[in-house]
Amino acid sequence: MCCFSRPVELVADTNIFARAAKEGRQYLVYSMTFRSAEDLAMILPIPTPKAAPEDAVKFISLKGYENFFDDMRKGFPAPPPTRGKNDETDDRNKNTLKVVEVGDFIASFVPTLKDFDRLDPRFRLPDNVWEKLPQYRDWGFAVFKLKKPEHGKSKVHPMAFEFPRADKRVLFFPTVHIHDGTVPAKARFDHALFCQPSGDAPQQWEESEQLAEQFMAIPKTAGIVDGQAHIYRKLMRGPFDNKDVLV
Repeated sequence: MCCFSRPVELVADTNIFARAAKEGRQYLVYSMTFRSAEDLAMILPIPTPKAAPEDAVKFISLKGYENFFDDMRKGFPAPPPTRGKNDETDDRNKNTLKVVEVGDFIASFVPTLKDFDRLDPRFRLPDNVWEKLPQYRDWGFAVFKLKKPEHGKSKVHPMAFEFPRADKRVLFFPTVHIHDGTVPAKARFDHALFCQPSGDAPQQWEESEQLAEQFMAIPKTAGIVDGQAHIYRKLMRGPFDNKDVLV
């Protein structure tokens, strides 16, 4: 989901990588370019088990590998033409959520919707927005606090974390768009999705020509990428149904 707590002027060049981790968990890496006039947060709903503990999500710093997705794209040297589908706390709760410094970000895991009350109001959405998205009622949320760009638009280094999955059979990509508190039925995508599946190759995804270790700096990925496996890619450019992607 491309979901921001404050208005944004631009969001583009979104890249997401997913791979299964041990014990039914999943790695997720996310990056994008954005432009905003104020500090804000990016909120990613994630399909964690119901009532997951506050330490269920492990945040991973990739500040030392800012070119994570640049290198990943090297595995796809000749992509085909792309096209769209159709061409602080309140008085009720004095316990703040744990925050973690992850490279250039401050991140928090919000176990349930009601726990957003424990975040600074600048970094959460109005309740009426979530009422439009009942599918996230029992999910958890990874929140990354971003600073407004000093000079125009900003490309942030990849945000990465590992989380327990409610459904261990699928890889999850947060692609639902919420901008300015609205949830349109269709949205314009500028996304490149990457994955390393545990089972069969996903249909209609491109496969890298080489193993990941041949075009990525595997030691810098903190265990997120399997160097001995190929990577698969799906480009989503243009208008698509506004929903998350499952593989």
